[in-house]
Amino acid sequence: MADKYVLRVTAGPSYDLSTHQLVNVNSSTPTTISSDLISASLNVRIQNHHRSVPPTAPRTSPYFEQEPHKSNNDQYSIAFKFKLHAPERDESHRNEIGEAEDDEGEEIEEDDDIGVKGGDLQFGNDFDHPIRDRLPPGFGAAMRIVKWWVDPGLEGDPYADTPYLYGVGLSSFNAVHVGPGVEDDPKKGGIWVEEGGDEKWRIERGVPREGRERMKWGLKGENLERWVWEYGREYAVDFYNPYIDFGEFALRLPGFGLGIMRYWDGQGLSNKVKRLHQLRYVLRNKKTKQVYLVVLFTLHLKGDVNEDGSLKPAAIEALKKRSGALEGEQGAPLADDVEIREDGEDSKNGKVNEDKMVEEARKKLEGAKVEADEDVD
Repeated sequence: MADKYVLRVTAGPSYDLSTHQLVNVNSSTPTTISSDLISASLNVRIQNHHRSVPPTAPRTSPYFEQEPHKSNNDQYSIAFKFKLHAPERDESHRNEIGEAEDDEGEEIEEDDDIGVKGGDLQFGNDFDHPIRDRLPPGFGAAMRIVKWWVDPGLEGDPYADTPYLYGVGLSSFNAVHVGPGVEDDPKKGGIWVEEGGDEKWRIERGVPREGRERMKWGLKGENLERWVWEYGREYAVDFYNPYIDFGEFALRLPGFGLGIMRYWDGQGLSNKVKRLHQLRYVLRNKKTKQVYLVVLFTLHLKGDVNEDGSLKPAAIEALKKRSGALEGEQGAPLADDVEIREDGEDSKNGKVNEDKMVEEARKKLEGAKVEADEDVD
């Protein structure tokens, strides 16, 4: 079934697809995105990208031959340089003692005029409709593994009417560079981000030098108060991992494997939305709900996409009708793509022992976690 699809990646400053542009995956040339709230340049890399749009796009990037990505067996990367812009303030919104207020009457704190607090800049996935009836067997175990091993700072509700799973940027981004200095290096696949930047600024706030240590540091509330993503200041970040295989459309966690084609957003619904399978990454402000950047991975039937990567009229029309078509429709999950490794469970009929799955993952990763914690401490 996967051979019928191509993967098209777009990015823009909002959910509105009219603001998006095609991202040339594995190209070393960044995609530029701008709005009143952000200026950004972006590279997306996918290993084994053999269903690319356009078809002439490289199947891989030299990025994956560099360390630590080669040793990590990383499968994808979303890297971007950006500057946040201060939102326009309505000066008429002041209380009786002259303190500025937002549109909802909440006091604007001093840091809010400088930038976005560390705990408020989030990065993660969301959907604009329910997916709870299409989540596969073992999904709960997968979430427990992700929160324990990948990012303990994740928060969300995949069973809500508008599901979401966001992490605090400081604990989710694998590499963060403060200030200018990050170059676009074609030999490394474009935007190449290493932990660091303005050392004086980081030392003043007690930010660890190593990325893994900074991610752990970013889980604590008092540390998040020290960090402000300042308006007008340049940052560069990289988000990557070995767990989503876009080449084979699979989620691979220790002790748990899942072919995601049958569960990707839209699968199992009526034919009129079957062409729409999407995964959305969002950079947003938790406090104000403002969206800064959206990166959208969409599977399309091959016949819906032109050679240059543009969509044919039928696909464009399907995108326009997507929200209406999804409303009130639900699809039952199909379990035959689930593979539970090493725990002996037969998942063909959705019979999975989630506690056993998590225990298998812990056995695999416990030694590595202890070693990692010792390095951080």
